[in-house]
Amino acid sequence: MRRLAYVFGGLAAAGAGTYLVIYLYRWQWQRAMICGVLLLVVEVMLFGLVVLARLSRIEERLRDSDRRQRETAARQDDALARLRAAPGPDEVAGGTREGRFRWLDEPAERTYVFVPVLMVAGVALSGIAWVVQKVASATARPAERRLAGRLAVLTAPDPAAPGDLEDLPPVGAPPSPGRAARLTAVGVVGAALLAALVVGLADLTQTRAEEADESAATSVVVQVDLRDKSMDEARRSLAARQVWERCRDSTSVPLNHASLGDLGDGLYAGVVRPALTDHDRRRLRGCLEDATLERVSLTVVGMGDAETDEE
Repeated sequence: MRRLAYVFGGLAAAGAGTYLVIYLYRWQWQRAMICGVLLLVVEVMLFGLVVLARLSRIEERLRDSDRRQRETAARQDDALARLRAAPGPDEVAGGTREGRFRWLDEPAERTYVFVPVLMVAGVALSGIAWVVQKVASATARPAERRLAGRLAVLTAPDPAAPGDLEDLPPVGAPPSPGRAARLTAVGVVGAALLAALVVGLADLTQTRAEEADESAATSVVVQVDLRDKSMDEARRSLAARQVWERCRDSTSVPLNHASLGDLGDGLYAGVVRPALTDHDRRRLRGCLEDATLERVSLTVVGMGDAETDEE
């Protein structure tokens, strides 16, 4: 589910960024601001998803750590309780419930051969222990070898062996020349692409002085569509004139001599003097088609130059 959210978020961010650049190129500032806000919202959403994923992983690690600590503490308490518990009757060899030997409870006037028997038993037990130690040392070699084989994966590599530590860079050492060159190349290419994008947008949206058009005027035909069917023709005409008056100052040269006439069926024609350059045409078209009025949309049907003799 989280991966699906990442995919949709990335696609939404890519689409919003693409249309942001397109609307900036078309000089449609209202739509560009909407796409910019949408891009910002998607980026905040993706950042929140990443932070929540990190926090959930940290929480899971804390829960696992607490569970392991509780299990370790429970095992320690169980082992401590077993060590502190009094031995039962079966655990005391030849003794009473309290763990004492029976001969200690008998009267002290009786005499025993305890010391000689104890010495002989000690010598016998020492001999038996020596035999057991020899047998154990002879039979434990395969087990030790198997244990050493299991622990071999945890040992450090031999420094004298070629290809182990020599191929690895030391801790804190600078990256290899090849890796540094690749990182530098990627950084340079990324910086060049970013600079090209910024310079390209600045060039496309820059207000510059252009060569004057030899034509006398520029004619513009726009289509005004009402999204609310209850709006009458007076509202359509008012909306068209509002947008036209607002866009008269969008070009590099103010449109002082510009009139707008009604052609019927939602079509309106405007005449601009002096004639507009290509850059000013793009700016005027973007301003007229930008979504600025509620339930009203304007579409530039045609735009052309009017020659002197035609006028």
